[in-house]
Amino acid sequence: MTDLETRAAPSRAGALRRAAPALLGYAAVRALGLIVLALWSAARDKSAYTLLTARWDALWYTRVAELGYGYEVRLANGDVHSNLAFFPLLPWLERLVAAVSPLSYADGGFLVSLFASLAAAWGIFAVADQVYGRRAGVCAVLLWAVLPVGIVQSMAYSESLFTALAAWSLYAVLTGRWPTAGVLALLAGLTRPVGVAVVAAVWVTAVVSFVRERRAAGADGAHGGTPAAGSAGGGARRDDDPAAHVGDRPRARRVLGMLLAPLGTAGYVLWVGHRTGKGPLGYLDVQAGWRNGFDGGYAFARFVGEKFTSFPSALAGVGLILGVASVIWLYAVGVRQRQPLPLLVYTGVVTALALCASSYFGSKPRLLMPAFPLLLPLALALARLSIRRSAWVLGAVAVASAAYGAFWLNGSGPP
Repeated sequence: MTDLETRAAPSRAGALRRAAPALLGYAAVRALGLIVLALWSAARDKSAYTLLTARWDALWYTRVAELGYGYEVRLANGDVHSNLAFFPLLPWLERLVAAVSPLSYADGGFLVSLFASLAAAWGIFAVADQVYGRRAGVCAVLLWAVLPVGIVQSMAYSESLFTALAAWSLYAVLTGRWPTAGVLALLAGLTRPVGVAVVAAVWVTAVVSFVRERRAAGADGAHGGTPAAGSAGGGARRDDDPAAHVGDRPRARRVLGMLLAPLGTAGYVLWVGHRTGKGPLGYLDVQAGWRNGFDGGYAFARFVGEKFTSFPSALAGVGLILGVASVIWLYAVGVRQRQPLPLLVYTGVVTALALCASSYFGSKPRLLMPAFPLLLPLALALARLSIRRSAWVLGAVAVASAAYGAFWLNGSGPP
């Protein structure tokens, strides 16, 4: 599939040692964010832990863990907010933690996010290190940590869990571990609707690899050569020769990964359709009750346009346009830098779903947070600086991110 598959994978202990600087740096940034949040919240007579575990979506996840599905809130305008909109993996893990410990469901959600965020950081490092090297991997992890909405990584939300599963699934694709990639994509599909991005990355990369193998086999055949082991097609061979089947094993594993990948998303969506009695599209009706849908970005564009009706809000409109332009520019740079196909597919789908959905517009920054490959061009630029200079840049941004996270979570926060 890619030359990256030919690199020898380090042992687990060696991989952890290699990732240690990134993980320690990540833990330091997150600790800074939590300390600033605790101080800021105490000054406002609020509980930082409550902000992290018992508001907004965190409450919906704990209700699913405690009561199961079927809870809904009917608003005065006729909207119906059903907990069927929330995918089940995080509530399942919250329930598991509560079952094996004295912790509450909310405590379980915080604990899951704590470990999942570290797993996500390690996965981001593994992907960036595989593609661009160790130093770029460290920078990519730290950039993900200092995102303005990075405090969400410490909340009892599903973003950290999803990012961990997505990153490791992409790493498995890059290194040719197709069944592992499929299982992780399945779990990502049980975590958030955007799990379809991981499925797309697995499927598109697998299909392209099959096509390339067939073309290579055809070219070899046209020159009278013997197709290489593992290539699709080829000349005649004896079916009773064990060596003849060796080349089928990588293809079989690839097919297995493809079959496993969509089961999480498809399984939950179909179950919701069965439960609501509205068939395969029942989940879309559930999302419509939350005023969530995919309109190609029309609602978001109208929201931005309305900011220009008065001068103060026009500044916010300019900021939104610059933010969207930056996201698109980073993706274009990734294309120019020839990021591996699975990363481009995954990032493209995550970005499209975040920017083109008609959901609450204030949540778009956190919806983009799993699109970590967008940070790789910046990570490469930082990696070219001296260690002292890049440390100063990241340190300053970390302080600003911690302050903004505390301000944001004590104010409007993420719905």
